[in-house]
Parts: sequence; structure tokens; C-alpha cells
Amino acid sequence: MLIDAHCHLDFPDFDADREAVFERAKAEGVRHFLVPGTTRKRWPEVLALGERDDVDVCLGLHPYFIDEHRDADLEALEEALDTNPGVVAVGECGIDGRFEESWDAQWHTFDAQLRIAKARQLPVVIHCVQANDKVAKRLRQLELPAGGLIHAFAGSPEQARKFLDLGFVLGLGGAVTFDRAKRLHRAVKSLPDDGYVLETDSPDMPLAGHQGERNESANVAQVCRVVAEVREQSPEQVAADSTATARRLFQLLV
Repeated sequence: MLIDAHCHLDFPDFDADREAVFERAKAEGVRHFLVPGTTRKRWPEVLALGERDDVDVCLGLHPYFIDEHRDADLEALEEALDTNPGVVAVGECGIDGRFEESWDAQWHTFDAQLRIAKARQLPVVIHCVQANDKVAKRLRQLELPAGGLIHAFAGSPEQARKFLDLGFVLGLGGAVTFDRAKRLHRAVKSLPDDGYVLETDSPDMPLAGHQGERNESANVAQVCRVVAEVREQSPEQVAADSTATARRLFQLLV
């Protein structure tokens, strides 16, 4: 069994064939899906997907959409978490270092979500681009009891260890399938068996050879095979380990 630990199946990209996307994933052995929130206006679609037996959801405010977020959305997030106890994590939240002009606003929104997660003892799902060291420093200061997921990790073995030591696991997806990702491959090889989950970030982050195409949860199976090759393990072991880690992190009943 495989779990896609991070996929935006609520996005309009899937409106025309969402059920077929689920079926193609299941044909590849993907049995469960974690769908994070990105903006307040999309939370209803995320929560609707969470009504499915094969989907669990997170709610958060994504840094890429920082211009859409308001402080009132943080208050709404607290209310949504309190009224939807089935939500398994806060996120997707974080820092995107590519947009320096909005760093102050990003940090304000991110820090507030970290505190919300800490107060509720929920894990956090973190988007961390060109900010691994800064984010690790902040997580060390806050000491989040439930840890979380560093989504789409693409850093070094040393950065991976920092996050692991803080009680976080790393999300491995399309980036690992590129031959040029040598540093990431070294990090992936260094991880303990319980230090990672598999993900797609669908519809984004396509795999090597599929640039420009819509990504789908079925591609977790290929990510699994590549991770197994990098780690010199069997795909069956990687599937079992990553699934067990996702279950533990998000307290999934699957």
C-alpha cells in the first residue's frame, strides 16, 4: 500500500476527471491521500474531499498566496480546526525564499500557524523553499510537540538531519526522480527508515521526463521505485516504511 502524503486534489486542475485520477492512483497501489489547504477560500473544497474514506485533510495558508491572506484568515483557521476535529494537520504553511519582498508577511503568517498547531498539538505541513536553515532555527525555538512534514524536501544531508532531530519527517516527491539531484540523493540515502514519506504535490512538481505535464497521485509509485533505487532497498520496503511513517505522523486510521 502507498500513501500520497501531499497532493492538491481539490485544485480546479482535477475538476474534469477527479474520480479517474483516484482510480488511476489506486491501480498503482496508492490507497490513501493527504490533501492540504492553501487559501481560506479553498478550505470548503478540501473539507469536502475529507468526507471520503480514502482522504485525510489539513488546513492552512500557503506562502505562495500570501497576497490573498489576511489576519482574519488566521482567526478563521482556528475556528475551522475547532469545528472540524478530523483535520489531521495545520498546513500547507511555510516560507518561500524566492519571494523576498513578502518575507515579513510570510513569517508573520507562518509563525501564527505554528503557534496554532502547537496549541492544538497538531503536526504542521511545511512548504520550505530556499529557507531550510531559517525554518529549522524557528522550529527549534518553538519546540512543536507533534512535529510535522517538511514537504518537497530538496536539501542536503545535514539539513535533513536538523529537521529529523526536531521530530519532523521529509516529503520525497518529483525532485528525487531527476538524475542531476545528486545532493538530494545523498540526503535520501542517509535517512532512517522512519524519516520520510512519499508524495506528489499534484498537480505540481512533475517527475523527470514529464516536465510541463499535470502531476497525479498515481506517480507516487514511480517515486517509490526511484527512492528504493537510491536507498538500495526494495520498493516493497520503501512503500511499507513510508506508509507506516505517514500513519504515525498524521495518526491515520488506514
